[in-house]
Amino acid sequence: MHNLEPILIFIRVAEMGSFTRAADSLGIQKGRASTAVRKLEEDVGVRLLHRTTRSVQLTEDGRAYQARARDILANVDDLQSMFAKDRVALRGRLRVDLPTELARTTIIPALPEFMASHPELELEISSTDRQVDLVQEGFDCVLRIGPIGDETLIARRLGRLRMVNAASPIYMARHGIPQTLEDLQLQTHRAIHYSRTLGAKPYGWEYPDGTSGDFATLPLPGALHVNSVQTYEAAGLAGMGLIQAAYSGIRQHLESGALVEILPDFRPEPLDVSLVVAHRQNLSRRVRAFMGWIEEVLRPYLE
Repeated sequence: MHNLEPILIFIRVAEMGSFTRAADSLGIQKGRASTAVRKLEEDVGVRLLHRTTRSVQLTEDGRAYQARARDILANVDDLQSMFAKDRVALRGRLRVDLPTELARTTIIPALPEFMASHPELELEISSTDRQVDLVQEGFDCVLRIGPIGDETLIARRLGRLRMVNAASPIYMARHGIPQTLEDLQLQTHRAIHYSRTLGAKPYGWEYPDGTSGDFATLPLPGALHVNSVQTYEAAGLAGMGLIQAAYSGIRQHLESGALVEILPDFRPEPLDVSLVVAHRQNLSRRVRAFMGWIEEVLRPYLE
């Protein structure tokens, strides 16, 4: 694999369009990345990249070389491990992006066991609530909730994240416990409004429409509008209104009694959960191992 290192560096530079970003993602110096690609071009006898002061782009020859190189690296990785299975330790750097709240409440608490099983693996975790660019930002794998939004990406759907309706005991002592959808309006209940953009129109209180088999929304008043999942759940705990949240995120609060599930027959629509990679042909053993582990961790919270 040492002889294939220039190819790996070239692929990362081509994907990220930058020697600096590629070098950072691989944990090497920019000069080393530049030298490796220049030597690779000398060896193959063609220019693979167009370089300017502002960008790096593939030449036509570079584009053809990149496609073949990805397949070669994937085949070499599979060849080296075809008889090894669990006997060969996972090594190298793995860069992933996870939704913030799912990472905090569910994945990170389970991570020590995974890292203990693979002590030679170096893991870089980004936790964001935006859709990162896998290629430009150099991610090996991304966990996404909701629509993928890019048909060029390869997605493996894991299932649907279970959602629940909840309120704090403090809130229910003031406003009552709703038993039906009509109670939400008759008892003058209030919801905490969440959207990614402050000032946007609230989504409304979601519930299953029994007549159509789809989901509908009920407008509920609320004085608080937030754009953070963490703030949304904190406001629910503080008794400021009703919330609709992923069971995985508030499970501990439900178990402790800090939050109570309400209207269990009218839960909001579950959210699609997918593992996403940029290229099916370039799934290393470490990526496959991490994806399999994530799937097991999330299984209790999926429908």
